[in-house]
Amino acid sequence: MLNLKNGIESLTTFKRDSTSILKRLHQSGEPVVLTVNGKAEVVVQDAVAYQKLVERAAQSDRAETIAAIREGLADVEAGRTKPARAALRALAKKFDMTLTEQ
Repeated sequence: MLNLKNGIESLTTFKRDSTSILKRLHQSGEPVVLTVNGKAEVVVQDAVAYQKLVERAAQSDRAETIAAIREGLADVEAGRTKPARAALRALAKKFDMTLTEQ
C-alpha cells in the first residue's frame, strides 16, 4: 500500500539519495512514487514486494476463474441454459445480423 506521508519523492531526490531510498524500499516493502515537476511519473518497488503483488494478482485471477466455472456449472444443473444455436440466433436477431448455418 502506498504511504502518502513517506511514499512520494521527487526524481531529483531519488537520484541524489537513491541508496537511502532503496534501503527504505527493502525494509518497508512499500512502493515509492517518483514525481517530476510535482506530477507522479513512476512507481519504484522492491523486487520481493513486487513478486508478492504479482503472485496475489495471479491467485485472485484463478479464484475468479474458478468462481465463474462453478457458477456456470450451477446454471447447467439448475437448467438455466439454452443451446448455443438458439443463443446465437437470438443475438443475431437482436443485432439485426444474418447467421450462416455450418
